[in-house]
Amino acid sequence: MRDITDRLDPALRHLAAARVDLSPAVLGAVRDSLDQRRAETARTVDTVGVEIEQRDVRVESGRVVTVRIYRGAAPSSPAVIYCHAGAFVLGNLDTDHRQCVELSRRGRCTVISVDYRLAPENPFPAALDDARAVLEWAAGSAAELGIDVGALAVAGNSAGAALASGLAQQAAAGSAPRLVFQLLHQPVLDDRPSPSKEEFTTTPGFDGPAVTWMWRHYCAGDPAPAEAVPAAAGELSSLPATLITCSELDPLRDEAVDYALRLMWAGVSTELHVFAGTCHGFDSMAPAEEVSGQLWAIQGAALRRAFRR
Repeated sequence: MRDITDRLDPALRHLAAARVDLSPAVLGAVRDSLDQRRAETARTVDTVGVEIEQRDVRVESGRVVTVRIYRGAAPSSPAVIYCHAGAFVLGNLDTDHRQCVELSRRGRCTVISVDYRLAPENPFPAALDDARAVLEWAAGSAAELGIDVGALAVAGNSAGAALASGLAQQAAAGSAPRLVFQLLHQPVLDDRPSPSKEEFTTTPGFDGPAVTWMWRHYCAGDPAPAEAVPAAAGELSSLPATLITCSELDPLRDEAVDYALRLMWAGVSTELHVFAGTCHGFDSMAPAEEVSGQLWAIQGAALRRAFRR
């Protein structure tokens, strides 16, 4: 087997030593470091053509969820509820700021990014409850927000994609507002072993041991309930059209490919892209590289097609 560094796209080989340690002893420090880096990056993002505002949304029991709204189109625009990356334990509204700008601009839509609660302090279902509350708020406030309630989508990156897919499954079951599309990038979908999890134990960005810690934190050390695991769903035929993008050198690769195949077998319109030579989080760690631009172009085009339908 070739060394991981040799298998990385040459433009990404400088990331070979990047690691994420989610063990409890260092989780706080890792969280603070990521927040600082992403805040600094967010300040440099080109936001021309996108109007951005932040607001607090009051949900059930008076709890508040903060959202950041990216307007890349005039009212009444299609809208995307977006859930950021971070293995359920890291991140905030700055984490995927660049991605939200790109999606709103290229997708010609409004993106509503959710600052959901993090584990282990708030294990499942806290994050999913927050994302659903924002989806319901957006659907109920469509006129005020200037969005089209008939053109709602969900999107997520990594652990955020688990939340987005959970919302899509709830919508398909009729227990959440109707969705026309789901966009899942490098998605967390399954807590079970896979060949890619067993192979990629030292990959940059994310690796097998980090996956294990992620699920342990998210589920408070207990076995993951079926509601927390999108791949556990048996019925997929009612899900909306889907785009799944993933990385070749990623422990999450196989569950992304498997879920895409299951959607296709269920008759769901599904587009799958596996980016050769990339690692988990490549678009966040190397946003200026050509492959990141290719990813965002594919995502933007998929959103535009979905909303035209």
